[in-house]
Amino acid sequence: MSRVRTTSEGLLPIRDRATPLATRVAYFVTSSLPEHLRHHLEVQSSSQTASQKKQQSISSFFSTKPTPTPTPSKPGPPAFEAHTHEHNDAVEGNDLFVSDDEGPNDGARKKSRTPKRTLDEDDDDSTPPLKRARTNGEDGEQDSQPSRLLDQRVSLQSVSSNVPRAKKPKVTGRTSKYMFSSSPLPQDENDDEEDDEESRRHKERLHQKFVKKLGKPDSIADIKRRNHFITEETQDDEDAGGDAEAEETPEPAASKSKGRKAAAPKRAKDKLTPMERQVIDIKRKHMDTLLVVEVGYKFRFFGEDARIAAKELNIVCIPGKFRFDEHSSEAHIDRFASASIPVHRLHVHVKRLVSAGHKVGVVRQLETAALKAAGDNRNKAFERGLTNLYTKGTYIDDQEGLDAPVAAPEGGAPATGHLLCLTETNAKGWGTDEKVQIGLVAVQPATGDIVYDDFEDGWMRSELETRLLHIAPCEFLIVGDVSKATEKLVQHLSGSKTNVFGDKARVERVEKPKTMAAQAYSHITKFYADKMASSDEPLGSQVQSSQETGTLLDKVHKLSENATICLSAMITHLTDYGLEHVFDLTKYFQSFSARSHMLLNGNTLTSLEIYRNQTDYSEHGSLFWTMDRTQTRMGQRLLRKWVGRPLLDRQRLNERVAAVEEIKESHQTVAVDRTKHLLGKVRADLEKSLIRIYYRKCTRPELLGVLQTLQMIAQEYAHVTSTADAGFQSEMLNKAIASLPKIADDVVQFLERINAQAAKTDDKYGFLRGEHETDDITNHKVGIVAVEHDLNGFKMVAADKLKTKMKVDYVTVAGIDYLIEVENTQLKNVPASWAKISGTKKVSRYHAPEVVKLIRERDQHKEALANACDAAFTDLLTEIGSKYQAFRDCIQSLALLDCLLSLADVASQPGYCKPEFTEEIGIDIEGGRHPMVEQLLLDAFVPNDVHLSFEQTQALLITGPNMGGKSSYVRSVALIAIMAQIGSYVPATSAKLGLLDAVFTRMGAFDNMMKGESTFMVELSETSDILKQATPRSLIILDELGRGTSTHDGVAIAQAVLHHVVAKLKSLTLFITHYQSLARIAEKFDGELKNVHMRFTEQETQTGEKDVTFLYEVGEGVAHRSYGLNVAKLAGLPKSLLEEASRRSKQMEEEESRRRLNHLSKIIGELAVDGGSESVERLVAAVEQI
Repeated sequence: MSRVRTTSEGLLPIRDRATPLATRVAYFVTSSLPEHLRHHLEVQSSSQTASQKKQQSISSFFSTKPTPTPTPSKPGPPAFEAHTHEHNDAVEGNDLFVSDDEGPNDGARKKSRTPKRTLDEDDDDSTPPLKRARTNGEDGEQDSQPSRLLDQRVSLQSVSSNVPRAKKPKVTGRTSKYMFSSSPLPQDENDDEEDDEESRRHKERLHQKFVKKLGKPDSIADIKRRNHFITEETQDDEDAGGDAEAEETPEPAASKSKGRKAAAPKRAKDKLTPMERQVIDIKRKHMDTLLVVEVGYKFRFFGEDARIAAKELNIVCIPGKFRFDEHSSEAHIDRFASASIPVHRLHVHVKRLVSAGHKVGVVRQLETAALKAAGDNRNKAFERGLTNLYTKGTYIDDQEGLDAPVAAPEGGAPATGHLLCLTETNAKGWGTDEKVQIGLVAVQPATGDIVYDDFEDGWMRSELETRLLHIAPCEFLIVGDVSKATEKLVQHLSGSKTNVFGDKARVERVEKPKTMAAQAYSHITKFYADKMASSDEPLGSQVQSSQETGTLLDKVHKLSENATICLSAMITHLTDYGLEHVFDLTKYFQSFSARSHMLLNGNTLTSLEIYRNQTDYSEHGSLFWTMDRTQTRMGQRLLRKWVGRPLLDRQRLNERVAAVEEIKESHQTVAVDRTKHLLGKVRADLEKSLIRIYYRKCTRPELLGVLQTLQMIAQEYAHVTSTADAGFQSEMLNKAIASLPKIADDVVQFLERINAQAAKTDDKYGFLRGEHETDDITNHKVGIVAVEHDLNGFKMVAADKLKTKMKVDYVTVAGIDYLIEVENTQLKNVPASWAKISGTKKVSRYHAPEVVKLIRERDQHKEALANACDAAFTDLLTEIGSKYQAFRDCIQSLALLDCLLSLADVASQPGYCKPEFTEEIGIDIEGGRHPMVEQLLLDAFVPNDVHLSFEQTQALLITGPNMGGKSSYVRSVALIAIMAQIGSYVPATSAKLGLLDAVFTRMGAFDNMMKGESTFMVELSETSDILKQATPRSLIILDELGRGTSTHDGVAIAQAVLHHVVAKLKSLTLFITHYQSLARIAEKFDGELKNVHMRFTEQETQTGEKDVTFLYEVGEGVAHRSYGLNVAKLAGLPKSLLEEASRRSKQMEEEESRRRLNHLSKIIGELAVDGGSESVERLVAAVEQI
């Protein structure tokens, strides 16, 4: 024990075992205090009076200098003696004296890092501990510092009135337990505020430490973290602060180097298995990916991924850690949360996850058990790596989904599975986003189709909306920042599961640096240059064969800047999924803006129900449903493209119509029957399977099925060696059939290498026939046979060792083979080196060390053989992929035949005619009918005629009663025109058409809350787009324009639009209105605008009510009444309401007639006065209104 003597330099400890226990305890307590507290606990110097010198034995123990920490030992009880200070009036017998000899140097209070000192075992002193004195709660002096005494529970007081107050004493809650006094320490009021602030901060630190120690998922820390009051950065700062506090209160010397804070991470690290470490490392590189990890014979999800997978897949999630950052809030949990799925159901669950919009990564074991046992890392965990990455647009591994029906989007094109990349810049001369330049590249990995475009768009983003509805992407990749209007449109079209694409689309974003254009150009150049340099390889040959005119790089470099940026970003994006080879197929690059087809924008697709009906948004009742008679999946996809893109090329259109006509006329001939029979036998989706072969993701049974189907197709027309042998008059049919047998030699060559039986059972070891096996496969098979021969030879050795004359045979029990059975009565002959594996009451089963060695060698050969077989299969897929172009052309020809047969089937229906195409602009239809309504109605559809031409009547103003058939009439005209340019027969008696370049519609009333547009705003915005894009070859349909606002404004707008369309645009127009006053516009034109109405009859019943009968026929003239009350009656409104409405209607009509008569009399008076021609015209107009 140390004894302290006072010197001029401070308090020096001296060691003396005879020091009293109470004195040593006092020294122990004070030496463990922080330095700023010891300032107020020192005794006065030796210059004090004699009475003060009596206390030297106590006061001399307090020192300002840290002392070395002694060896820790068992601490004594916290009791000590204290003596009275003689100069204090409030003396108590057992008070502790404090001193303040430090002087006025009281700047910043330094925190002591001196470790606590422990007491040595004291055999000499056995002084019993004294009870700690309590101060009276009623003492007035005790209340002078309530906040500090109550908050920190400090009961330290001074009993000396002569103690200088240069520094105020400050005591922590921990030391206050050992100190007591009956007199409070004098306080300065100005210091109380500082102490209160210090106390508050100290309590806050203690509270934060407590929260961190609590560490439950529902703790305060986790609640703050969920509400973003605690971030990772602030958490790190708190951890650093905790470490500092830990240093303030160090442990005894033995644990000095192992503070609690420093040891915690080490213990947490030890809780993680090596496999979990692998998962964390992979997860940190792919934080946006759901990882499914191969663990033995299962695939497992961990952490937060397990919770998400359990929710989406309805599987059990075992509780555990959810975070991957080893956060202290989960330090008390030993393992990760997990969920598992069986291996053979992997593709089912992955498909469900990607369909829900998740990005899924498959982590597989990169080594097998047998090869690992023979390697250098036999004592380490299996090596694992991310082998597959999937999203909704890149998931092409689904073999079962190849035969599933395709879901179509609401109003838009089919759910095609396109990935669409877009970028945006301000248009030239525009500093705002009112006009923008947009570039896009859309890729369909499942078929290899690529669409690109670069276009200028207005503030409504109608051009972008049209392209999105046609392409119907299931995944977006947005490069850089886009304008608010574009962002709103993308979110509106893809933001929910009820959008126009039929499902929620995934949206990813990548940055766009300022030098992106130059980087993209060099990236694409290098990408294709490397492909061309490796043209000796199969995939490189695809790049060579896909060149049509000029060099490949010239073709790619013709893309605009925005399209180049998108192409570069898409190549980078698909590289992560192993699908970048799709861009080798440059033959299938198509420009969306290439005007080889009629433009059907988003409104037209929806209003005319091209792909989906407007009742329940299903395919039933749409134009595609009416025309779809295809038998194959490839044919169905091609027909969808035809329906959405009617032709503008008259030559191609005539060829297609002629082919349909020939099939229709010869539908019972041998050639047509053979084609129908062939299509009926094609069950697989050859187009998708072929691209899977190209990506080397095909399975062995699937490959066999594709090759055998292609062989069947080629053999069906093996006799066709040229187009003349096909047997048809149509050049289109002859070319399609002649291309089918061209692949026969290649297909047979590949099939001859394959063992059909092994391929059906997915037997990788016997998949290739013997003469086509690689050397590695042969060597490992020979090695396995040699090992098995040695195992059979060991039977005789085993019989000799067992000293038995009976033949020794191997048995297999519980999956363990090559076991030697020995009867329990003969165990004395079993060598000690043999390992017992299992046994029964009669026999025991052993593995001899020689057998174990040979089995290990055999397993190594088996694993190496499996790898060699997989490599050989991959090489075969690569070789087949080199023939992708020829196989794809064959499959496309088959799809073409399927579409033509489907159109011929439609043409065979009664009442359909072959359309004629003329050079003049016009539509001349006799007896036209609505193609969908005709099939859905039980009654006969009333046909109607329409005659529009550029030279004569360009527009029809259609009036008539509500529900009189106006909308059905105009829709039937547009649908007949679209069907004709698809190449189909049309539901009419006769149809003579000039080629239309677009069909525009403005029908229906709806708002667009997502884009902040009212009903009338949407109406006029769509009208504005039509007026900007329409040409004289366009067909415009406007249904009740102007009804979204007041009558006068609506009439004015409708009249102005109608006049502009007829006089300036000169487009073919069908204008429906209930504003009868618009009929007078026809007088201003010389036959270009004609008034027609939907005919009806009106009869008065016995009760005096008028009964209206709709005839659904088009007649000339204007319908002066809309008969809205008749519709109200059909809708079932109350009879009293109808009567009141009828009375008010008559009253208003009478008032209007009275006003018109007054106006007429006024005009007659003016005519009598001046007799001018203007007055005559006004008189005629007034008479017409009456």
